[in-house]
Amino acid sequence: MKTTLLYGKHGLDVEIPDNSLILEPKNLPALENDEEAVIEALRNPIGSAPLRDLVKSTDKVAIVISDITRPTPNHKLVPWLIKELSHVPVENFVVINGTGTHRDQTREEFVQMLGEWVVDNVRVINHHCHEMDELVKVGESRFGCDVYLNKEYVEADFKIVTGFIEPHFFAGFSGGPKGIMPGIAGIETIQTFHNARMIGDPLSTWGNMVNNPVQDMTREINGMCKPDFMLNVTLNRDKDITAVFAGELYEAHDRGCAYAKEHAMIRCDHRFDVVITSNSGYPLDQNLYQAVKGMSAAHKIVKKGGTIICASECSDGLPNHGNYADILKMRETPQEILDMINDPSFKIFDQWQVQKQAVIQVWADVHVYSMLSDEDVKLAKLIPTHDIEKTLEELKAKYGEEMSVAVLPLGPLTIPYVEEDEGNTP
Repeated sequence: MKTTLLYGKHGLDVEIPDNSLILEPKNLPALENDEEAVIEALRNPIGSAPLRDLVKSTDKVAIVISDITRPTPNHKLVPWLIKELSHVPVENFVVINGTGTHRDQTREEFVQMLGEWVVDNVRVINHHCHEMDELVKVGESRFGCDVYLNKEYVEADFKIVTGFIEPHFFAGFSGGPKGIMPGIAGIETIQTFHNARMIGDPLSTWGNMVNNPVQDMTREINGMCKPDFMLNVTLNRDKDITAVFAGELYEAHDRGCAYAKEHAMIRCDHRFDVVITSNSGYPLDQNLYQAVKGMSAAHKIVKKGGTIICASECSDGLPNHGNYADILKMRETPQEILDMINDPSFKIFDQWQVQKQAVIQVWADVHVYSMLSDEDVKLAKLIPTHDIEKTLEELKAKYGEEMSVAVLPLGPLTIPYVEEDEGNTP
């Protein structure tokens, strides 16, 4: 039978065995009038007074957005926020692109993300985690570091964070406080947030918000310079808005996480020999670094010694920021890379993504279908494939004609899980 994986901007049709199990979240319809729904949420928010009543006309307002690797529909949300705050002069707004450790966006990318009117009329800036003169210390974390955040955000009179909520592979769920931490944090703070101990904690995983040290740290740091208002949404496979969560940061985010968990997490009775996954298509599959999320979703249900096939376009390469590729070159095998990162003396920017990837590779083989060269895929200790159907046929020699196959067409927008047997836990 045929299925379509979210891949790039147009999808990828794949012929899969008839006995394959296709796992997708509930296909929620787009809101009939998403602008009306957002405005209603801003005027009747969760745990907060209406947005307009909170903001004075003289306030400098900072709106923090997620960068181009996230599909948050800020081309809608930001203009609607500014419209709702029409009593505030346009020159009083600053939109801060929460790059975290990622690269700057260009003007053309900002137009794609925010619309031409916003880019032409509102000051839009990229966050730079390495530039100390653009940061300010707001406290000290109990997790062992000084806390630095974007100076323009800290100095704003009123702070708004936008985002979208989906299960996240180590923070439990995205959105909410993650827009601030790590979105606009300093590099020292981000490196503690992503250190081997935090990322390697078994409670730092998909869909878990209870005693998850990563989520606990992001919430702690938000409390030091808390956004005055949150606007988050959930999205379907077409990236349309399905629900709106606005208001007080923690209460509104908790409500959104409960909603996302109900619709995105799927229980499986057993693990599979082969799991085919995407990375949710553009903009989430722009590089291999981001594709680790799709691999991680598949990792939840693949057998030890099994195979993951990840379709991720990777139009932006490995990517072209940070040390991701350099770290992958430092050792010969995933286990050796994992041992290196777990050494307390090892501390390099981008190690967290390599750590997550290596954990998956120690558990299962990972094939990648992408625009990357075979050389780049092999550099990452992964196996290139140019024909998923052919790869599936070849895998029958390893697992037999009755090999079990699961497919995650939407990648990490679906989070499957198995009630684990002792000794069979990744």
